[in-house]
This record gives sequence, structure tokens and C-alpha cells, in this order.
Amino acid sequence: MLKVHAKNLGTVAILCLQGRIVRGETATLCTVVHSQSGVTAVILDLTRVSTVDAGGLGVMLELREQTLQRGIRFELMNVSDPMSRVLEITHLDSVFQITSGVEFFPQVSRNSRARVSALRSCA
Repeated sequence: MLKVHAKNLGTVAILCLQGRIVRGETATLCTVVHSQSGVTAVILDLTRVSTVDAGGLGVMLELREQTLQRGIRFELMNVSDPMSRVLEITHLDSVFQITSGVEFFPQVSRNSRARVSALRSCA
């Protein structure tokens, strides 16, 4: 089962995912992404994602398109080596924006070190 925990830092929503992004287990992810309002960016933190399949990649692509149509940036953060390899093999590494998260820090708060650490990971 995929668990999703949302952290809203200013106008940036970081969605901490835990589990598998696979066909049949993405409804929660879709619901949480669609519920984001008043944000300029949605970042999926993949630190605790163990597996992704073609269905999961398809859902991520759909969510990317839907958020971009709403003028919201859609990015991936803390992509593991195996996940990075999957994105490379499927050529989706050139489609998805992969971020360290730190570049969003100025949008959140220029004076808060605590928020920088919150952007780094959901672990």
C-alpha cells in the first residue's frame, strides 16, 4: 500500500511517499495531488518508495501533465539509484524534473534553517 504524507512549506507541497507506486495502489497519491491548492510546486519525495511499475509511472506522468496544465511545477526528489535507473531506461529522466529540493528554499523562507532540512527529505 502506498502512503502519502503532505508537507506544505509556503507555496511548495512536498508529498512524502512510502511504499510501492504500482497499478492499483495510486488512488491516494492522485487524491492528494489533486487536493493541492494555492501551491506553485508539487514535489514527490521518493525516499521511501520501494517499487515502481509501468502503471505507477503512467500515473506519475498523468499527474505531471495535470499539474502543469494548472500552472503548477511537478518534480521528483530523493530519487534512489534503482528508481533513477528505471527513469533512465524508460527515457523519463528527460521528462520528469528531478530536484534536490534546496532550490525551492528561497520560495519558502530565506531565514529558516529548519525548513531547509524539511525540504531535503521526508525520511
